[in-house]
Amino acid sequence: MAQFPVNTHRLDPYKNFKFRVKWDGRFVAGVSKVSALKRSTEVLSLREGGALSRPLRSPGKTAYEPITLERGITHDTAFEDWANQVFTLQGDAAVSLKDMRKDIQVELYNLSGQLVIRYNVFRAWVSDYEALPELDSQGEAMAAIERITLQHEGWERDRDVTEPTET
Repeated sequence: MAQFPVNTHRLDPYKNFKFRVKWDGRFVAGVSKVSALKRSTEVLSLREGGALSRPLRSPGKTAYEPITLERGITHDTAFEDWANQVFTLQGDAAVSLKDMRKDIQVELYNLSGQLVIRYNVFRAWVSDYEALPELDSQGEAMAAIERITLQHEGWERDRDVTEPTET
């Protein structure tokens, strides 16, 4: 069975509940959910002139799925401020191109709080902003959640983050 290179005693994967999201050089408060980082590559089928029964398969264009971030509603306006860079409340005012796109980092931590993995997401911008969920006084009491959906130009794992020695 394969083992972790540094912590050879470890066999289990990292848990998915210890993470933080960062943009503009600071961690964003209260992010409780991040959708999967997903990419898919189109498959091109090509046939050679004399091989009518066997198509050749080649990779085509790669697409990156949008990322959704969720958090409980607080007085921190980070989600709303970023969403307002794309949509302004001032009628025909121009979009703020300077601050609209941001590079973000999604960091995963082990149970001891040590950084174990970081992904860098490039040139993200808010395409959907949900400021307030549907409210229901008859339903079960739940936290009010705000949500942003980010379009971006790709992501990659930060190879400078290496496996820490666990104690």
